[in-house]
Amino acid sequence: MDQRKVIIIGGGITGLATAYYLQKEAKVKQLPIEVKLIEASGRLGGVIRTEKRDGFIIERGPDSIIARKKSAMRLIEEVGLQDKIISNTAGRSYIYARGRLHTMPEGSFMGIPTKVTPFALSGLFSSLGKLRAAGDFILPKDAPKADQSLGAFFRRRLGDEVVDNLIDPLLSGIYAGDIDELSLMALFPNFYEIEQKHRSLVIGLNKSMPKPPKTAKKPGSKKGMFISLSTGLEELVHQVEKRLDEGSVLKERAVKKVEKTGEVYKVHLESGELETADSVVIATDHFHAQHMLSEYPFMEPFKHMPANSVANVAMAFPKSAIEKDIDGTGFLVSRNSDFRITACTWTHKKWPGTSPDDMALLRCYVGKPDDQEAVNLSDDEIIELVLRDLNKTMNITAKPEFTVVTRWSKAMPQYTVGHLERIAKVKSELEKELPGICLAGGSFEGVGIPGCIDQAEAAVAKVLEYLK
Repeated sequence: MDQRKVIIIGGGITGLATAYYLQKEAKVKQLPIEVKLIEASGRLGGVIRTEKRDGFIIERGPDSIIARKKSAMRLIEEVGLQDKIISNTAGRSYIYARGRLHTMPEGSFMGIPTKVTPFALSGLFSSLGKLRAAGDFILPKDAPKADQSLGAFFRRRLGDEVVDNLIDPLLSGIYAGDIDELSLMALFPNFYEIEQKHRSLVIGLNKSMPKPPKTAKKPGSKKGMFISLSTGLEELVHQVEKRLDEGSVLKERAVKKVEKTGEVYKVHLESGELETADSVVIATDHFHAQHMLSEYPFMEPFKHMPANSVANVAMAFPKSAIEKDIDGTGFLVSRNSDFRITACTWTHKKWPGTSPDDMALLRCYVGKPDDQEAVNLSDDEIIELVLRDLNKTMNITAKPEFTVVTRWSKAMPQYTVGHLERIAKVKSELEKELPGICLAGGSFEGVGIPGCIDQAEAAVAKVLEYLK
């Protein structure tokens, strides 16, 4: 193989992992490949961002990685951070609905009840709501469909109350979207398959789910489904960056456009500089990807693909200031409540070690799909609305010792109904017209840190295959 060059655009976790694995493969297989990573901002890691202050470890972006997805764990081990892995405490979590906090019914999987008794005893739903949810046992399976919204699917099986008070707060919390718009097949095709195979979701889940371990006797001693790093998730970014070849990262360089000239790609930077490459991995969001390839009509769908904005507020208090403390790790808010926050994590309880012993660290989120303007309020206004909502469930007698407000503008891509089909079409056109260009990242085929790393690994395989 002659000397080849690969340019990766975007230094979030997707671009970072792509650069790392590509350089590793080139070394192991002794391939003459030069890899260059170009990032518009002054730092790598994208939304993964940790702030350390006064003995606190504060995540400004994602605070965890789902443990059962293995790609993130592999990368953590690759860069020698396995000793820093911590698990969340699986304490009680709550939902605020019908005017008060309710414990999450035991045996809920993504909001779907798998045990009848805790569900029947829960105050989250009215008697009618419970009766309607029992319809799942007798309703026929739906006719096969290419796609449908999560909301339509779950409302048909379990009714509006279960969706609005349990499933929606959980899934909106993960995807920052409206479940009546989000795609079932892009996000949870397994639920569709369960319905098609077993007819009832509840029966199907009980048959297909691995049995959870028995609850530990001591509250707070049971491990949760998530992991993080004791020094903060940004440590993963630093360790991967440290292992990249010297001189292979260009920061503060925005890419204007990518064009094909004969067999090579020209990457035009906003600064007027020009880079050429044999293959390009675009690991940015869909808006930037479309902008760089705007002369290609097949990229047009990305102009119209929505993305929501979110903000989070971390607040530190002395534990003594929280008069009405709650035994648990946090709460979600139902869509019909009068709150403007969507959730609150009691970080000091969920992630022991993130706060000094006598302090509490709360992290609240704003930016419902129908309340996007909340994200653009001033810091003081956001803090005020958060404290107002918190005091509806807790009695906090002091002002926070400090607050950290973080806004993520248009950072949550929305996989609306038909997403898989649109992505498949763009990718097939891309392959035809621009072979050697790959798209990877949270906008395309999986949100969350493991989803992005999976796409990085797939991009590396594709680039190597192309360069052959």
